[in-house]
Amino acid sequence: MIKEHYTAPVLQYIPVFYIIWSDDLLSASEINVVENAISNDVSLSSADKKQLKGWLNVKTPPKNELFKSWKQLIINSDVKLIEHETFPLTAFSQKVTSHYHNDISFNDQIKNIEINLGIQPNHYNHLFDVHIDLEKKSSQYSATTIDTILKGEHAEAIDSFRAVLKDPIFSWEVRRNKEEFRNHVLKQVEFLADKGYGAMAYPEAYGGTNDMEGYATIFENMMWADGSLTIKFGVQFGLFGGSIQKLGTKKHHDQYLSATGKSALLGCFAMTETGHGSNVRGIKTTATYNKNTETIIIHTPGKNDNKEYIGNAIHSKMASVFAQLIVNGKNEGVHAILVPLRNKKHELLPGVTVEDNGYKLGLNGVDNGKIWFNQVEVPKDNLLNKYGTILGNGDYYSEIKNPNKRFFTMLGTLVGGRICVARAGLGGAKFALTVAIKHALKRRQFNDSVKIQEDLLMDYPSHQLRLTPLLASAYVYHITLDKMMSLYCDESQPDKRQIETQVAGLKSIITWYANDTIQECREACGGKGYLLENRIADLKGDVDIFTTFEGDNNVLLQLAAKGVLSNFNAEFNSAGFSTVLKLLSSQLSDKLSTINPLYTNKTDKEHLYNPKFHVHALEHRTRRLTYTIAMRIRGYIKKGIPSYQAFLKVQTHLMTLGKAYSAELAYKSFLEHNKAMTNAEYKALFEKLGTLYALHEIRKDASWYLEQGYISGTKSKAIRQRVERLCTELRPHLDSLVDGFGIPDHLMTAPIAN
Repeated sequence: MIKEHYTAPVLQYIPVFYIIWSDDLLSASEINVVENAISNDVSLSSADKKQLKGWLNVKTPPKNELFKSWKQLIINSDVKLIEHETFPLTAFSQKVTSHYHNDISFNDQIKNIEINLGIQPNHYNHLFDVHIDLEKKSSQYSATTIDTILKGEHAEAIDSFRAVLKDPIFSWEVRRNKEEFRNHVLKQVEFLADKGYGAMAYPEAYGGTNDMEGYATIFENMMWADGSLTIKFGVQFGLFGGSIQKLGTKKHHDQYLSATGKSALLGCFAMTETGHGSNVRGIKTTATYNKNTETIIIHTPGKNDNKEYIGNAIHSKMASVFAQLIVNGKNEGVHAILVPLRNKKHELLPGVTVEDNGYKLGLNGVDNGKIWFNQVEVPKDNLLNKYGTILGNGDYYSEIKNPNKRFFTMLGTLVGGRICVARAGLGGAKFALTVAIKHALKRRQFNDSVKIQEDLLMDYPSHQLRLTPLLASAYVYHITLDKMMSLYCDESQPDKRQIETQVAGLKSIITWYANDTIQECREACGGKGYLLENRIADLKGDVDIFTTFEGDNNVLLQLAAKGVLSNFNAEFNSAGFSTVLKLLSSQLSDKLSTINPLYTNKTDKEHLYNPKFHVHALEHRTRRLTYTIAMRIRGYIKKGIPSYQAFLKVQTHLMTLGKAYSAELAYKSFLEHNKAMTNAEYKALFEKLGTLYALHEIRKDASWYLEQGYISGTKSKAIRQRVERLCTELRPHLDSLVDGFGIPDHLMTAPIAN
């Protein structure tokens, strides 16, 4: 009998040794964990300890014959691994030993190895016979607690909103006729307005609660009901109403804001033009002041100068029109003017032409259209004049004398819309992740000659690697967007240029992330993900546009990069290189600390999991890119190349910098949040999510780090292995983590997720 070869205390360690030598990621620090456990195990004799420690030498690992005998010993015990036990490996070892040596007590030292090495069932369930338990078991982490952490101080607003979404009007179903779909979405918007959510971000005097932060948080919750609802809601109350609130003055608030919040006045936000897209400063629509009649004439000068892709265009009575304001023959730059579109009978007013955009890839419940204006006359008071006004004598006046600063100040007030778009995209990604992960926790595929039951999709390392880093990113971006909205709403910080730079970059990487995540989830669900009933197909269409509205991501990344380069000045010009020497000193400091081979080649777990390493790596990338791009631009300008042309030459470099800066900002925001967490157990979980995000981000850009000599090939490989290990360590908690998003059961309508 094999039991004669090993004492009972030694035999308990055999499954542990079988696992750790099956893993090619056994580092010195992990060997130290096992050695300490053996040393502290009072059940082991001196001879037992010597025998066990002899199997821990990486230079002379156990021979194949010994390894096979361990496997046979485990198989002959007929013991099955039970995944849902609190410490499955320790319990498994106890049962295997008990088979050969009668009843054996639970070994706390093996439990410590299981905990400290982060060994999870999916590390080894391919090695052992597994007991398949189809019943859902309680997890180490409570989804309710995680949801509470994510809701933060907005829990009351979010919970009450989720309760409102239980109304049958929000029941999801396939709707393919755009007219019927649009009318249904309009009813949903009016329903929410009646509940007070339309005016939520407005002052109390106009029916609101002045809760812009709470307003942003409900956006992702609304996405779980329907994307078209989310966007139409945002256009009506955020863009149209927001322009009145942020760009108008008290007279506009008194006249229009309450009616807008109640959806009694339906409006649209007419900024983008067919011919000028993201170039707001270059729009062609004019608003010419007539001193004699004290009116403003709104006009579309050319065929392609119309307002394009305007949400709410078919239902609206009024538009907030952005146009070049011309006073006394002088162009004072882009301003917003309220322009009536239709009368009480919903008939178009003279001079106004509206054309339906028709069917789109997604969001067909939103009535997008094109608008032309032919010498449309409105009162002077319709100018939203917070930052620029027309005086009684007919002259233009603004307290902001610099037209560039005035332009960016006006646009800066609308940054909240970009945060809400990112938030909605994140909501779509969370929904898709929940569907894909819950499907993978039930769906079985393939097996080997030993197992009767097929393996769960989520137990395949490749599947974990596809979805788990995306899940970690969702948590990082959630916390980051919460922080950005808090900063945006901070009235003690009136200068919004820095937050505008930050949000421009974050909106870009988060909406791209959302699209990539939804696509990965669609593929991870196979044909089931392609069915409309499982919601991912519509999410693909709905979220796709988020990358180009409220600012094209490619343009916004350049805006973010220019903000970094100019130290958040509104304009970057040839005289703006005063920060180069500071950047140079930072770069030299980085270089001195990274050329050390000990750092470049360091691969132990403690180092790779240390947030200081993550921050250093992400900061180094941003600083290095900032320094090199500044040097390139300065070199071009010294040669006499105009600054605009210089920027074109480094355009792709700018976008790389924008992405790097945004990823660093997101990770630092998440770290800041985690430091304030008081529950040690959940703090550890969030820290693990942050570690996965950071290492995965570094891994994605490994070629750059290798080119710069920041990491060696050995370290790059170690990072890849650690990303895979973290995915498996988080595997037991995936169900709790997606449930922690807080998607209510009545909104999780995808059949494969239930």
